[in-house]
Amino acid sequence: MAFSASISGAAASSRLLSRAAALPHESLSSCYKQEKKKKISSSSRLSLLPRSPATVFRIGCGRKESYRIHASSSAAKAVLLDESKEKVLLPKGELWSVHKFGGTCVGTSQRIKNVADIIANDSSEGKFVVVSAMSKVTDMMYDLINKAQSRDDSYVAAADAVFEKHKLTAMDLLDGDDLATFLSRLHHDINNLKAMLRAIYIAGHVTESFSDFVAGHGELWSAQMLSYVVKKNGIDCQWMDTRDVLIVNPTSANQVDPDFVESEKRLEEWFAQNPCKAVVATGFIASTPENIPTTLKRDGSDFSAAIMGAMLRARQVTIWTDVDGVYSADPRKVSEAVILKTLSYQEAWEMSYFGANVLHPRTIIPVMRYDIPIVIRNVFNLSAPGTMICRPSVDEERAGQIADAPVRGFATIDNVALVNVEGTGMAGIPGTASDIFAAVKDVGANVIMISQASSEHSVCFAVPEKEVKAVADALRSRFRQALDAGRLSQVAVIPNCSILAAVGQKMASTPGVSATLFNALAKANINVRAIAQGCSEYNVTVVIKREDCVRALRAVHSRFYLSKTTISMGIVGPGLIGATLLDQLKDQAAVLKEDFNIDLRVMGITGSRTMLLSNSEIDLSRWRELMEEQGEVADLDKFANHVQGNHFIPNTVFVDCTADSGIASHYYDWLRRGIHVVTPNKKANSGPLDEYLKLRALQRQSYTHYFYEATVGAGLPIISTLRGLLETGDKILQIEGIFSGTLSYIFNNFVGTRAFSDVVSEAKEKGYTEPDPRDDLSGTDVARKVIILARESGLKLELSDIPVQSLVPEPLRASASAEEFMNQLPQFDQDIAKERQAAEAEGYVSLSSSRSLLHIAIEVLRYVGVVDVTQAEGRVELRRYRKDHAFAQLAGSDNIIAFTTSRYKEQPLIVRGPGAGAQVTAGGVFSDILRLASYLGAPS
Repeated sequence: MAFSASISGAAASSRLLSRAAALPHESLSSCYKQEKKKKISSSSRLSLLPRSPATVFRIGCGRKESYRIHASSSAAKAVLLDESKEKVLLPKGELWSVHKFGGTCVGTSQRIKNVADIIANDSSEGKFVVVSAMSKVTDMMYDLINKAQSRDDSYVAAADAVFEKHKLTAMDLLDGDDLATFLSRLHHDINNLKAMLRAIYIAGHVTESFSDFVAGHGELWSAQMLSYVVKKNGIDCQWMDTRDVLIVNPTSANQVDPDFVESEKRLEEWFAQNPCKAVVATGFIASTPENIPTTLKRDGSDFSAAIMGAMLRARQVTIWTDVDGVYSADPRKVSEAVILKTLSYQEAWEMSYFGANVLHPRTIIPVMRYDIPIVIRNVFNLSAPGTMICRPSVDEERAGQIADAPVRGFATIDNVALVNVEGTGMAGIPGTASDIFAAVKDVGANVIMISQASSEHSVCFAVPEKEVKAVADALRSRFRQALDAGRLSQVAVIPNCSILAAVGQKMASTPGVSATLFNALAKANINVRAIAQGCSEYNVTVVIKREDCVRALRAVHSRFYLSKTTISMGIVGPGLIGATLLDQLKDQAAVLKEDFNIDLRVMGITGSRTMLLSNSEIDLSRWRELMEEQGEVADLDKFANHVQGNHFIPNTVFVDCTADSGIASHYYDWLRRGIHVVTPNKKANSGPLDEYLKLRALQRQSYTHYFYEATVGAGLPIISTLRGLLETGDKILQIEGIFSGTLSYIFNNFVGTRAFSDVVSEAKEKGYTEPDPRDDLSGTDVARKVIILARESGLKLELSDIPVQSLVPEPLRASASAEEFMNQLPQFDQDIAKERQAAEAEGYVSLSSSRSLLHIAIEVLRYVGVVDVTQAEGRVELRRYRKDHAFAQLAGSDNIIAFTTSRYKEQPLIVRGPGAGAQVTAGGVFSDILRLASYLGAPS
């Protein structure tokens, strides 16, 4: 019996809810109606009535010019609405400005006061203000419904919390009769809502229309409070329940279409009853043609403002929010995103469709009809001009001033999946695509993007990830016979994707935009899974891995010069060269950002024992202190993951400043992961030939760069000069040079009667040699440079193929330490002195004079490396050169390299300059880093 009674009661409550939802909303909200309808006085409407003999309003401001001529006063005289009321023609045109304030803008009493001040400072003759519910109130209203529907008794306390929030706000804003009137209405509303929620509680379910009615109360309360505050500022203001005016036809669960004819008629009637200079209207809510309350769904308040702006033919619609305007990309993902001063309607439409925080696409439709600009402004930063969305003038279009860059901005949609329907049986079969998307429609899924190969072999489309399982199941069911017969090979799902869209009206007339976009993605090591471009060319859309989304967004944003080219850097080896490089980076960082649009961020520094990591960037003015204070145990894998792991920076480079073959062995894996490598370390390029060839093959087939100019000649352009010769078709015959700054210094000073050991000691004291001079004197370093140049020239040689004349005496090669070697080196001075004497003796010229016979040496010793391409060999040895030879005329630690080629056969191409020292080597590495930045999009 109890069970039957319960069912009966629930059914009765359900019927009650259905009847209540179907009632005209006037009967549910009669408390909002004016107790007395004021007579329309001529003084109250003077400023908004048409002037005699005629009033002409020019509609322009960035849109097509049109003119609206209002009737003369004699033609505009009032006509009877009924026997007791007059109707006044509502003036339309540029005298109206429309403002929309979102929930954040009216979230507190102080913010409501600020909004009232903005309205007061608007000099427009007519002001129409659309307002959302206070921040979080709409969520609170839906929570009430959910609690009641779930038979959760806490809905009563939640309703009381809604009452208290608005009561406290009103008490802070209002006083006297205004406060009493509002609180009375608020109390009445809450009591009615509790009764309605009780019925929902009993029934256990709620209709959509009833839910819309409950949820819309937040706008009713915020509009009333704001109207009272505006009145306190001395402005003739009325508040509007837009359910009395705005009529819409629901077309789907998430969309409604405005009935402009009926809505304009009701707007005229409302204005006749409520003449005023300022209107504060509820956003988000409307009515159906049957007068059943409904909402405008997603971004409904913006839509309300656009509809009202269109009906009033307003001068401008201003959407007030909490950001300075529309950004070129999501600033939470791209910190360098910029505010766009203007956007065309089409650009705003495209960006909003792809998830940019601009406007819902349907918001733009009403104002586009009348070329009414929409301005996005920040209510908390009135000094910011915001972003204007409008139609570019004909002159601007002709002058190409729509935008400085072809791409105005970028937007992304996360959490999507790709569905690929593939099979040879699809080609040439009419209706296949129709069947595919009919199946998708049947499950109610939203297709975001479509891509089809011209061969018709496959159709690929993107849907929200939460809907992909239902879509795939529906397709497999629909095409079960074709799949079993092999006409379709698969219905494949690729999860964890994101969509990236590049938007710009000027893209349609600019060649190479797509090439630049895909080049930027390739250089950031981003794989593109699907592509779509409309024939309008206003956007290019790509599907990528979800984890690549932010990196891809930053890469393309940077490439189109909307932000700096930012590179995450990891410095390996903060020794002499590495430390010098860090100091150079510190000194040049500001100039690079300001003048060259390059932002180099050192995210990690690691030595052999200690490493320093940062989530933003390391302060290079005190990196040495930070290494001591915050350093942790060095771990190269952790270091690599950290430096590359910052998804806000699209490009990563590791700079290896060591001479360690172990570090060089990681280059292949780093390049394969998309990490660029810059190094003066010769070990990788002079190591085993098969590993070198494997490394270079990987580099050539990817967009990951490997720069090593400083491996030969420190900061001299040796590698780049050689590549330039080869790439332009020249043929290398021989490369000969003094490649060691240390040995250059030694032999430039090994003259006269000086002992060889003294010169070596001097070079060591000045820092020209390695800590153990045998590393220089052995010739191995020169041999590595020779093998690097030989391989660059196309020779496939191993380091062991290069004969090397060592300058380390045989007995001293096994010395226990550098000190022991230096102590014993003088014992062998005579051996190297004989080489010098032999050169001088063979090159002596005797000249007679009146007093004596002069003996002049015309040959000198030089330690050189040679690549003989014609003989496919290389060698390192001491050679003799005449004093008029370029190699004999060096000074200090200079290097010199001579390229003998088909073009430079009679007179070799010479490259000469400092070839040793931390400053020039670090400078060569720095130059490679900047070359990398240029390749990645920085202005060259």
